[in-house]
Amino acid sequence: MMSEMRKPPSSERIVTNVFGPGATPLLDSHEAARFLGVHPRTLQRMVLRGEISGVRVGKLWRFVPSALTDWVQSRSIAS
Repeated sequence: MMSEMRKPPSSERIVTNVFGPGATPLLDSHEAARFLGVHPRTLQRMVLRGEISGVRVGKLWRFVPSALTDWVQSRSIAS
């Protein structure tokens, strides 16, 4: 019974940490805008229009790098 409740080996776990220890740090508006090739204010407007996802922390916007990559890939002509 104990063997049924054990965790799978790490090679079988496919978990991407978005938050917490070992997670990729969030990008600020300037870093995310640089990644996308737009002005930080343009990026903030895109978030407010719902075109791209961002997290507001106090007065500042933060962005998950993988979400930006997914957004770019979803709008790629080649995909």
